[in-house]
Amino acid sequence: MASQVNQPLPGGYVLNGYRVDKPLSSGGFSIVYLARDETGTPYAIKEYLPSSLALRSEGVEVRIDDPEHLSTFRHGLKCFFEEGRALALISHPNVVRVENFFRANETCYMVMQYVRGRTLQFHIQRNRAEFTETFIRRIFMHLMNGLREVHANKLLHLDIKPANIYLAMDGRPVLLDFGAARITLSDEPMKLKPMYTAGFAAPEQYKFIPAELGPWSDIYSVGATMYTCISGTPPQAADTRLEKDRLIPLRTLTRETYSDDLYAIIDACLKLDHLARPQTAFELQKMLMTEPAEPAPKGFLDTLNKPLSKLFTR
Repeated sequence: MASQVNQPLPGGYVLNGYRVDKPLSSGGFSIVYLARDETGTPYAIKEYLPSSLALRSEGVEVRIDDPEHLSTFRHGLKCFFEEGRALALISHPNVVRVENFFRANETCYMVMQYVRGRTLQFHIQRNRAEFTETFIRRIFMHLMNGLREVHANKLLHLDIKPANIYLAMDGRPVLLDFGAARITLSDEPMKLKPMYTAGFAAPEQYKFIPAELGPWSDIYSVGATMYTCISGTPPQAADTRLEKDRLIPLRTLTRETYSDDLYAIIDACLKLDHLARPQTAFELQKMLMTEPAEPAPKGFLDTLNKPLSKLFTR
């Protein structure tokens, strides 16, 4: 069934005590709204609304016109609810906080902390020249703290990318949107098509062999995100890499100075063999914390660019 155009909830609509201001974003599976409680505190509320299954053309209730899609919708609804239940157990400054989840309008809603800031994708598009090695290492070292907490709760993200990482006003990276994670929360046979983003999804996500999915799958996505921070564009999609690997080395895509150590870390994260990658977020975090050795000058210009204090050190 082709995707339909779903109408968002109207501004001013009161949803279980939260007044809807406006839609923030929409995708194939959900719509996210900015809403406020009775005290005026802002929240981001995600509504389960898969456009290929359900429709809201008017009013507020969701309807399913094709009876054959009813069981699939209900399965997804259950998984969405389980996603909210699992995320509500996580309280970490680098993971978006789920405050509440409930059923209404024949669907389900997840109330999340509203993070003020911009996505990493925004900064890559507008401020990529400021992405120094120190900045990249700091952001992803902190992000690994949140990812370690996610994995400790037996949850995978499976859609880490620049658009799902927020840089809060205080500089803190926050991991958002665990929509793809719901496929790992149910023991029932998969009924919903797996979600993945080309360039960021690990190769095992395309094959969708559950036994091969693990923390290393998220590590691949982190590597692809770091790659994008440096190059400005995502790496070659993993499914096409499996056919013919034409991944362009980062060294050829940037004029900035990054260490061989950082390039090697990103290369390790992007290995097609999941066993060849860092296996845990903690392992990757330790790699990022290691201070890279200062490269030897390669020529006259490199020597001129070296600090005078280094040139005259005995």
